[in-house]
Amino acid sequence: LRGGEMAPRMNRVLNEARLRGATIIHAPSSCMAPYKDHPGRKRAQAAPAAKNLPQDISKWCYSIPSEEQGEYPIDQTDGGEDDEAEAHRKWAEKLKGMGRNPRAPWKSQTDLLDIHDADIISDNGIEIWNVLEERGIKNVILVGVHTNMCVLGRPFGLRQMAKNGKNVVLMRDMTDTMYNPARKPYVSHFTGTDLIVEHIEKWVCPTITSDQVIGGKVFQFKHDQRPHVVIVSAEREYKTEATLPVFALKHLGKEFRVSFVYGNDVNAKQRNNLPGISVLDDADLLLVSARRRVLPKAQMETIRKFIEAGKPVIGIRTASHAFSLRGKEIPAGLADWEHFDAEVIGGHYTGHHGVGPKVALQVAKGASAHPILNKIDTSQWQGQGSLYLVSPLAKSATALLHGTVPGKATEPIAWVNTNKFGGRVFYTSLGHPDDFKNPATNQLLYQAIRWATGLPANQTSANK
Repeated sequence: LRGGEMAPRMNRVLNEARLRGATIIHAPSSCMAPYKDHPGRKRAQAAPAAKNLPQDISKWCYSIPSEEQGEYPIDQTDGGEDDEAEAHRKWAEKLKGMGRNPRAPWKSQTDLLDIHDADIISDNGIEIWNVLEERGIKNVILVGVHTNMCVLGRPFGLRQMAKNGKNVVLMRDMTDTMYNPARKPYVSHFTGTDLIVEHIEKWVCPTITSDQVIGGKVFQFKHDQRPHVVIVSAEREYKTEATLPVFALKHLGKEFRVSFVYGNDVNAKQRNNLPGISVLDDADLLLVSARRRVLPKAQMETIRKFIEAGKPVIGIRTASHAFSLRGKEIPAGLADWEHFDAEVIGGHYTGHHGVGPKVALQVAKGASAHPILNKIDTSQWQGQGSLYLVSPLAKSATALLHGTVPGKATEPIAWVNTNKFGGRVFYTSLGHPDDFKNPATNQLLYQAIRWATGLPANQTSANK
């Protein structure tokens, strides 16, 4: 069903690519018989043998060396089948009644994709390589299904193209993954696809989207209703570039689509830059974990536009001083947001107590019924980082948790706010790496995200 939903837009991509002079290769698995007399099939068979035919180009490729640097993100040992048992049984019976093999029922490529006489038809790695070499093709775009199987592994798939020197990309919104949410990492089907795409981008090849070819919006399946969370990590003190992806996979993968935008602390010249922040344009929530960054003006305008539209924001730890240089001169071409704390977060950050003492946490008076605190056990909860000085909160803010260290005044450590743009805000000064080892911190952040995006309190802990 998802393939049929995606196919009309894919067909538009193919038509536009033809107009621009691209060679279109159709590669339906084990379906060559219906096309034996088609000009495109004969053309593939007649292509002269390439002199540089790669070893094993006729075989499936299950991994390439670069992938050894990472961990494959999903369990597909069941073939990725997510049908319920009864639905599977009925579908298998229907296929058998049609004289088809339930394990491989297809007879030809979908009729929703046009095949022109000038196209190529082949499911053979050697034939396809011969065509590419005959035509001097170095740049290859793959579309189709399924991302984690045929698209990655077939003899002309992403792995073979990448390891044999082609400039290959995946069109990531024109594909779909075979993944069963009942298998690890226990996320939604659509998040399973996102994880495979991320794996491909890290270890195999870059990706593009269909709007880069035909305009309009990036394709999204109609049943993919996940709120889109954009997480910005641009600080080096608390390692949220490591802790937040783990949190997001475990706690957000079933309900949310998550995009990460990272700052760069390796190259000092790139420190004040958030490449990819334009993903915020179609986001539902912004989570900020940044410290004292100023940004190219266009990037800061993207953030301002999102927040000034009244969209929800979550900040952790150093987000209170995310875009402030504390009075230092701003480099040319860059922009700050000096009053982000007051205007958005609703706090009044002036510093912090010394590192060392654990922070004792208590629910603020009158806050115990707030949905963000639902089912959270605070009895053994301590903050692991220094206690931030944030008082007084804005009049529009409501404290949820207070923190204390010996001999010092109590400070708000988590609160909600409605900022001057009308957007919901949650902030907590928790965010030390060891804070994420406590289930209560993860539950707090998870439920804050649900609250900020307008979802009801979850009666089941995100940690289960």
